[in-house]
Amino acid sequence: MIVAENLVKEFKVLERRPGLLGSLGTLFSREYRVVRAVAGVSFELPAGVKAAYIGANGAGKSTTIKMLTGIMRPTSGRCLVNGLEPYRERRRTAAGIGVVFGQRSQLWWDLPVPDSFRILRRIHEIPDPVYRRNMARYRQLLDLDALGSTPVRQLSLGQRMRAEVAASLLHDPAVVFLDEPTVGLDLVLKEAVRELVNQVNAELGTTVLLTSHDIGDITAICDQVLVVNHGEVVHQGTMHELLRTADTRAVVFEYRDGPTPEQAVALVEDRLDGASAGRIDGGRIKVEYPARRWSVRQVMGFLLEHFDLTDCVAPEPDLETVLRRIYARRAGTREVPV
Repeated sequence: MIVAENLVKEFKVLERRPGLLGSLGTLFSREYRVVRAVAGVSFELPAGVKAAYIGANGAGKSTTIKMLTGIMRPTSGRCLVNGLEPYRERRRTAAGIGVVFGQRSQLWWDLPVPDSFRILRRIHEIPDPVYRRNMARYRQLLDLDALGSTPVRQLSLGQRMRAEVAASLLHDPAVVFLDEPTVGLDLVLKEAVRELVNQVNAELGTTVLLTSHDIGDITAICDQVLVVNHGEVVHQGTMHELLRTADTRAVVFEYRDGPTPEQAVALVEDRLDGASAGRIDGGRIKVEYPARRWSVRQVMGFLLEHFDLTDCVAPEPDLETVLRRIYARRAGTREVPV
């Protein structure tokens, strides 16, 4: 459904010289550097998948999405969405996709939301049963009727984003691209947007590609994860596979009788090479250990041998921590001087 083959996008950036003389010199002699925003991205997503495309600011996420939606043309490489090259067949591509960009609106700025929806209905030639079904769903989940006749330009960011998500799905697209779809929403509406996306995917098989800094969006919606860093895909797989790349794992335990908490912490750190321990809420102790040195079975076996345990859990690694470490390992910039 979505194919990217060695996608590259480069931008020319003017080198500005410091000071007044430097600024004047720039008028007569200009030097540029090439910034590579996307550096050979390749991946393939089958129909019906819900994938997160995540990375730090400046990693190349939005640029990739703009190429996949036909807004930008790649410097080199190729992409296909629903069997079409987006930047060559923009109209046909637009008919089969839905897009949400936080900084771009598909709604008419001076019209109320219902009027924008009626225009979109005509543009996409949406059949009456489909339009009525979708509008009923939006009223139930997103409370769109509460927006009334207020022009889009007077809506808050959260109100506008509710309408943007609904508009992107109005024509039952085969693929939907969501760039920060819950920005500005409260907790209740975030859950509603996530439920809407999951419902549409389950009922219609809609392919979803999501970019978000909200970990809740990623875990609630997506079953696949692509991690991009400095314009390159550095991981693709399931959420479970991504979490298994964590180089540090943890075990949290409680015990009764025996050593004091301070003695327990000292014992763990002395006997488990490379591990660190500390007290957390409720009197529990958290042990963090290098995953390459110890397995969870070995750590739990050690705790069972030395403590009278009342509780012991091995939580999944924290997604945010895993991503932070991926970015830290691959720190640097990619710029090609001209």
